[in-house]
Amino acid sequence: MIVVIGEILVDIFPTYERIGGAPFNFAFHLKQLGFPVRFITRVGDDRNGRRIIEKLTAHGLGGSDVQVDASRPTGTVKVVLDENGVPRFHIRENVAYDNLDLDEKIPSGPDGARLIYFGTLVQRTESGRTRVQAFLQRCDDGIPRFCDINMRPPHVNLRAIAESLESVDLLKLNEEELADIGQAFDGPPHVDATVAWLMDRFSIQAVALTRGSRGSRFYGADFPIDCPAVSQPVIVDTVGAGDGFASLLAAGYINGMDWAKIIDHASRFAARICSIPGAVPDDPSFYDDFQAFYRFSKQ
Repeated sequence: MIVVIGEILVDIFPTYERIGGAPFNFAFHLKQLGFPVRFITRVGDDRNGRRIIEKLTAHGLGGSDVQVDASRPTGTVKVVLDENGVPRFHIRENVAYDNLDLDEKIPSGPDGARLIYFGTLVQRTESGRTRVQAFLQRCDDGIPRFCDINMRPPHVNLRAIAESLESVDLLKLNEEELADIGQAFDGPPHVDATVAWLMDRFSIQAVALTRGSRGSRFYGADFPIDCPAVSQPVIVDTVGAGDGFASLLAAGYINGMDWAKIIDHASRFAARICSIPGAVPDDPSFYDDFQAFYRFSKQ
């Protein structure tokens, strides 16, 4: 079981709307690949919330893990794309996922959690930070934690980022986020040195660094693994590409695959995400090329 906690929201593009949010995108991809997933999130008692619940239920992610907030609206984000399809986000504050209830203790063991995924946007408020960090402290230390940094100024809580780094095993972030973290916590300059400092200071096992058009770099116990960007003939937008990348990282990690192969597949999947509007596909055949490699292993 993969436990995913965090936001779900409606991305409002200039000419269309899509359900999004990094934790949702991550959970959706893994569910479509055949992994057992629990997605703990919160929506408002409104049209967007009902629309989200309908979609989650249709894809096996609904039920009691989807909380309904009677007083706060469902999260929304206005997305503005530049000429290259790169987004800028305007995120609404004081929404349902800011009040996510995380009182539950997640069991470990063969039938419990194999991985816990969380991000930093849901921790943008002090209440959100407190809830997420208390949840992580209640969980078994033997359950690996995957943190996907999502720094969207002004929605950045540095205390939440520091506490998240203290508890994470696998970390994903982009170059800009790495530089901001290095500056905020007095790390060294230069990418490789900053990553080495980050892994040493916070005892992080592995770091996946996305570099936009220059691909990605993976840092683990051995030498770094570089993966060039995968060419994509048609780019609609780049929304959710990093979340797709993260989902295949998790799938490969859980199944104990070779990291070089995982990074290659993750890069190809992220490139394919750029060929569709929004972050998740409507056509389930989108996953066909990857399902054979990433079927869930109970070992």
